[in-house]
Parts: sequence; structure tokens; C-alpha cells
Amino acid sequence: MPQQSKDEWPSGLLLVFFGMIATGKSYLASAWAEQYGLPYYNSDRVRKELAGITPQAKQQEEVDQGIYTPAFSRRTYDTLLDLADKHFQADPRGCVVLDGSYQSQQERELLRDHFGDQVRLLFVHCFCGEEVVKRRLAERIKDTDAVSDGRWDIYLAQKKRFQPVTAEEEVIELDTDAPLQQLLRQVDQRLRERGV
Repeated sequence: MPQQSKDEWPSGLLLVFFGMIATGKSYLASAWAEQYGLPYYNSDRVRKELAGITPQAKQQEEVDQGIYTPAFSRRTYDTLLDLADKHFQADPRGCVVLDGSYQSQQERELLRDHFGDQVRLLFVHCFCGEEVVKRRLAERIKDTDAVSDGRWDIYLAQKKRFQPVTAEEEVIELDTDAPLQQLLRQVDQRLRERGV
């Protein structure tokens, strides 16, 4: 089946890729948005822009410190919401891709409450086994272009906090331990199954 162009997406689609660190959500979300020429906003990049530092600047603070305090995270996720909102105000028939951990039900509920019936909101929950997470984190340490500051201790902290999805959330569950092209096809297939 041929891929859709961005003009063929339904009126108002907000697609949110979420999950714990090193589960491949940013890699997949950015690639999916790029193939359709869609606006894409990543929490790590937005966070560092708000802090006035370059995306590749390493921040090695402890959990919940520095630019990762709850207050700074609140600013980051509020900004993601505002960026998506501006796109839909300018183009109600558009499609926007957000990418962040969205680890609490409350954080995801804020999106649902804000956009309500304005747009179709779909979540893509990215996950993988812990051995894959460890391998990806080890590779990321060597990558000078990496934006994320994720480490194993941060993963463990997120694991304790991560809240499962609820019946009210429209979620696509996706194991990301697969080649990128296969994952992109899976996202498209799951969207078609949901009438997108």
C-alpha cells in the first residue's frame, strides 16, 4: 500500500510518541514525521532551548536536578503543548508529532483535556527489553550528536514512576526492537487499523 502524503491525513491529528528513555521513541518519531514532512517537537530539544543551551550540551545532573527539576519539566511540557496548539490554530487540518516521556497519566491527560474534540489524539507507546535499553544507552554515550542525557539510573527512576495507559487513552503499543523501516510500516499499519 502506498504511503500517505501529509495532505491525506485526517483533519487535525496529534500523534504523541512516548515511553521511557532509550526505547527508541525519538528515533522513530523524528523519522516518521520527516517522511511526511510534518512538524515535530522533541522534549529534549525544547528543554535545552528553554535553558539557553545547545541540543548537544551534556547535562549530567542527578535525577530531578538542573534542567530536569519538576518545575523545569513542567515548562518543557507546557511548551510542547503550546507549540502543537499554535500549529492547529494556524492549520486545523494539520498533523503534529510530539515526542517525550509523558510518563504520568496526568501529563497525558493534560493533552486530552486541552485538545478535547479539537483534534484526533493518538499515543504511540514505545517500549523494548532492558538489554536493548542498556545497549542503546551505551551507544548514546559515544555519540557526540546525541541530544538526550539519559542514563541507566534515570531509566530506573523512570521505571518506578511510569504510569500505565488507561482505558481513556487511545494508544498504539509498539516494541521498538526492530529495524527502523519495519517500525515505520508498523506505525502506518496501526494508524490505518484505527481509521487514520
